[in-house]
Formats: sequence, C-alpha cells, structure tokens
Amino acid sequence: MINQNQFLLDSGFWGFFYKLLTPVEWLQTWILKLVHDFFVLLGMNEIGVSWVLAIICLVLVVQICIFPLFYKQIKSMRKMQALAPKMQRIQNKYKGKTDQASKEAQSREMMKLYQDNNANPAGSCLPMLIQGPVFMAMFYTLSAIPYIANGVRKEPLGAFDVATAKQFTQTDVFGIVSVTDNFTSAAFAGKIVIGIFVALMCFCLWFVQYFSMKRNMAAASMNKQAESMQKMMLWIFPIMYIFSGVTMPFAVLVYWLTNNVCNLLRTFWQVTYFPTPGSPAAEDKEKRDHRRENARREKAGLPSLEEEELQKAKEAAEHKDTKGYQRVQPQRKRKRK
Repeated sequence: MINQNQFLLDSGFWGFFYKLLTPVEWLQTWILKLVHDFFVLLGMNEIGVSWVLAIICLVLVVQICIFPLFYKQIKSMRKMQALAPKMQRIQNKYKGKTDQASKEAQSREMMKLYQDNNANPAGSCLPMLIQGPVFMAMFYTLSAIPYIANGVRKEPLGAFDVATAKQFTQTDVFGIVSVTDNFTSAAFAGKIVIGIFVALMCFCLWFVQYFSMKRNMAAASMNKQAESMQKMMLWIFPIMYIFSGVTMPFAVLVYWLTNNVCNLLRTFWQVTYFPTPGSPAAEDKEKRDHRRENARREKAGLPSLEEEELQKAKEAAEHKDTKGYQRVQPQRKRKRK
C-alpha cells in the first residue's frame, strides 16, 4: 500500500475483499464529502482543517450507528454469564457420555435453556463481525483517496472523483503535516505530530486493555493461562501499532486515533454500567446503586435499605416469639357430609 505507483489494497485477496465492501465505502465517501461541504458553508476553507474535521465526524457517525449493536452485544454477554452455572450443570450431567443420544439430549437441554431465557450464544460475536468490515472499509477509503488524486487508481470512489481527491490531498494541518504524509515523507515538524498521534493511539489501546484487566475481570475466572494471555495482549498490540502507524498516511492516523478514543470512552461506559459479575467494577456498581437507592428513599420519605432489612428481621423475630419454633402441622381437610 505504501508503493506510490500501485495501490496494493486493490490487488490480490484484499482487492477481492474490499470489492465486496464497495457499497459501504461508497456511503462513507458521501458522508465525508457532505460533512466537509457543511463545514465549508459555515465559513471554513475548502482545503484545510475542514477535511480533518470531516474525518473525525465520519468516525463519530459510524460509532453512533454501531452503538446499538455494541449495546446488544453487552446484554447478550451478560445473559450468557448469568446462565453459566446452569450451563455447567448440564455439561456435568452429560460429562463422559459420548453416545449420540446423550449428545442430542445435551444439545436439546442447552437450546431450551437459551430459548427460555431469550439468550443467543452468537449474540456477542455477531456485532464484531459487522463492526470489523465497517472500519476496514473506512481504512480503505482514506487510503485510496491519494491514489485517486494522482491517477494510480483510475476509477472514482463514490463522491471522490479526481478533482475532489486532489482537493483532499492538498489539505494540511496548520501548515505542519499533510493528510497524505506518513512518518517517512513528512518534514521534521510533521514527524513530531505523527509521532504524537501514534503514541496516543498506542496509549489508548494499552489503557483500554489495562483498565479492563484491572476493573472488569472477575478474580474467580482468572487462571495462569488467561492472565498470561491478557498480559501478552496488553503489550503486543500497542507495539504492533507503532510499526504500522508510522507507515500510514496522516488521514488514516486521524481516523485511527478518533476511533481509539471512542473505544476508550465506550469501555468506560461499559465498565461503569455493565460490569462483569464478580469484578471490582461490579462491586463498585453495587455500592453506587445502594447509595442511590437510599438517597431516593430518603427523598421520598421512605426507610433506607438497612432500616427496611432491620424491620424485616424484627418482624421475623416477633413472629417466632408469637408462633413458637414448632413447625405448624398441616390440617387434614374434613369431608363434607
């Protein structure tokens, strides 16, 4: 892809793959162009920061569109986590049984469990399968525009013909770095800006993983192997970002950093409101919910949760003192004469 005389994403397997994503790429180019034109109507220059802001807005539009899928993914994951003990019991029931009848019976019981609880084991995976191609199409779109401008990629892409693509490629940020510059081609000041963007990208990715490990993982579910895998992911992916980030055009870095910041904010939201059961974040949520419920009760003139629990304990003690501790024998119904 960094070959200026050939757009490598249009060749081989990736060429076939991105061809399938053409409708998504076409839609993204029009969103990018319309947002840019809106900023121009507000008085911004056609060539300049208006295109950078359009890239940021495009990422935000995509994030807003996929948020319902992300929300469904969280709900599905929580349902599956709540069903884990029941699933374990079914698995233990048929443990060691390899005959076909036992396998079919286990499958039927698992399916019934999912249906009774309106849970879908694939619900947490499907949104990822949708989000991935959307962001890959965005990466392709921003990478293709400079090649459309210099005539390497002959066909226009959606709203970007040669003239619009040239206008986009002439954009720079305050005269420091062009949207088509990468770390190698940029001037010294541009290298500093690109280095800062790559560092921020790596930090966002690292902190999302670190924050999830520390706040959103149940201690009971951790073992040596899982902990080692988490630590490896904590460092390997940010390091990979360093090597890939310095080869990307600045326009792609703008998209990438904006996307990582959105993912970071989304992770904060998820850990705060939908933490993993048994995790430190879940314990903090229980305490917050407890305080809020007591505040609501106080405002409404109702007893607090502690007072209510104490009152129930007193009533139970009084009931035992009054009725005694002897079990009440069932009364036989008398026959009607």
